[in-house]
Amino acid sequence: MAFIDAAIQVLILIFAVAMFIAIQYFPKQALTKLRTKNRASLQSNRHFIQGTHFLAKAKSTSHKSQSLSLAKNALLEAETAISLSPRDPAPLLLKALALDLMGHKGSALKALESALSSPRVKSLEGRERGDALIKRAELKMAVNRRRRVDSAIDDLKEGVKLSGEGERALCLLGQCYEWKGMREDAKWAFGEALKVQPGSVEARNGLDRLGLQ
Repeated sequence: MAFIDAAIQVLILIFAVAMFIAIQYFPKQALTKLRTKNRASLQSNRHFIQGTHFLAKAKSTSHKSQSLSLAKNALLEAETAISLSPRDPAPLLLKALALDLMGHKGSALKALESALSSPRVKSLEGRERGDALIKRAELKMAVNRRRRVDSAIDDLKEGVKLSGEGERALCLLGQCYEWKGMREDAKWAFGEALKVQPGSVEARNGLDRLGLQ
């Protein structure tokens, strides 16, 4: 009996020591990990913001060589941000846009696929996800229209729901329907685009091709 009591007391002592260590040690470990994570996140955000500035300048300049150079800088900043925060979809979206501007549409599509994959896509707000889906549809049609038109339509329909009925997305949706021979659906999409932007040349041209103007 005395042996059992002694064993229980030893177990209680071990448990108390373990609890003390847990209280003293693990919060510090968690705090250290959190600080490291936050530091990496802040650095990633800095590179992301710098990259978006480069991309904006690349899009605004009319000089092709300067635009390409700025797009490359944006890509480098995006790659650095990705290395620091690999689960963040935003740098991957930046990478896709930079690659697209550089003419590397296949690689841009791969970057977008990664950004829209689980669990990264959960970090995107509704409109951000919608815009990304619309851009992915655009790249799908540019890379391999024949094989990807159906999935592009799916992306555009979902993208329009999430982002609002934008003229560009509706016109692209109309083109997809037109290419598949779905005239009534194409007419609807181009018509909706005109409601959003009455002066849309692309939408009017689409209706002209369908013989509906």
